[in-house]
Amino acid sequence: MIQEKALKKAKILVFFAKHGLEATLEAFEVKRSTLYLWKKQWDDGGGKPEALNEKSRAPKVKRKRLWDAGIIAEIKRLRVEHPNLGEKKIYPLLAVFCASQELSCPKPITIGRLIHDLGGLRMFPQKVTHFGKVKKANHQKVLRKPKDFVPQYPGHLVALDTVERFVNGCRRYVITFEDIYTRFSFAWGTSSHASLAAAEFFALCQKAFPYSYDFLYVLTDNGSEFKKHFAEELQRLHLTHFHTYPKTPKMNAHVERFNRTIQEEFIDYNAWLLKEPDVFNRKLMDYLIFYNTLRVHYAFKNKLSPFGFMLQWSNNNKIKLPLESRIGCGYTSCCVFSSFWYNKAMDMTKILIVEDERFLSTILKNRLEKEGFAITQSFDGEEAMNFLESEKPDLIVLDLILPKKSGFEVLESVSKDPQLSQIPVVILSNLGQESDMEKAKSLGALEYYIKVRTSIDSFVGVVKNILGRLSGDISVSQVQ
Repeated sequence: MIQEKALKKAKILVFFAKHGLEATLEAFEVKRSTLYLWKKQWDDGGGKPEALNEKSRAPKVKRKRLWDAGIIAEIKRLRVEHPNLGEKKIYPLLAVFCASQELSCPKPITIGRLIHDLGGLRMFPQKVTHFGKVKKANHQKVLRKPKDFVPQYPGHLVALDTVERFVNGCRRYVITFEDIYTRFSFAWGTSSHASLAAAEFFALCQKAFPYSYDFLYVLTDNGSEFKKHFAEELQRLHLTHFHTYPKTPKMNAHVERFNRTIQEEFIDYNAWLLKEPDVFNRKLMDYLIFYNTLRVHYAFKNKLSPFGFMLQWSNNNKIKLPLESRIGCGYTSCCVFSSFWYNKAMDMTKILIVEDERFLSTILKNRLEKEGFAITQSFDGEEAMNFLESEKPDLIVLDLILPKKSGFEVLESVSKDPQLSQIPVVILSNLGQESDMEKAKSLGALEYYIKVRTSIDSFVGVVKNILGRLSGDISVSQVQ
């Protein structure tokens, strides 16, 4: 291989042979001795440019650290007796030994170099079987997060971690989740530290996070809860699993910060509820709704909540079809494919969700969409009535406590309108008094469910059951 510098030297030598010494020294600013050295290398190499390649300037004979064998043996002994003791800690102990043997003691920096020359003298704890044999350490290579990695959009990189608590002598765990780009966070209390629990929690995160279809990279520490079932689930979803370096929590700093926040603002005051994780989680959901929708975040200069940032990001990143694409729309394969799914969507069962809590509304929307329903969201009573003037959904899921126009007013308007009165309305509200339930039923509500007593899965089952009874072609078991 010919180096670029060698080619440059060859050109100078050709110029030297043609124009002489004085012209060459003036044109190229090289010393006379250097020029003749290159000429000698050129001649010795038979006129081949490879002869002018730069050679290593390292000394052929290097100095060696020659110390008394007793000092080397003492350093080895100290490292065995005190595993992985540093050179600055070894120095005073070695100085006592050298003084007793009337030897010159090496300085700490020299001790470090001697340890390096001896192969590092690193020691690791070993596991021994009951037969007395040493078990080989099963160090597995894992993928580490690149230092220069920066998430570019919601779901690009999500991080998980675990908080451990002792409640009346029982271990309890809170698994935490954060999307690094939007700071959207989620958590779940559990009594299990197994990888299956982490895998189930990640499935909940996919349902709760609005952009879960964009998940690409998942960052965790090296805990056992993020092995086996959790790793298998990520592999099934074709997601890349990044690990932090051992004893380096700052690589997962964002979720560690969320861990501290949730402990200081919620867990410290409700740790006693962890005795029964289901009770703890119900109260935790209220805090997470507040955290993601109302509580402003430092990352957004204390002006936006995570959900507010997501809404702003969505508005600023809408897909716009270029003019040249609109001209050929309907003819390209991409447009035909999109048209197919659009036409298919027109035949889907349509559900209107009227709920002012955006977090809960989005969870319901994502869950019902996975069941094959077309979902429209309204966040106040007026918006819902405006939508119903132009569209007729197959089912309405209605909250009663709404801004601008209450759920009772919406229900009354629907029942009085001949075109809307046939649409079944299911109430999902925090109002649990008998009078409220009777009033809603008198205004035409088909079913009434209280939020704190109804899980997302059971409510989805209720919706499927109602639509199945109405259409007569869907078979769903009765939900209690």
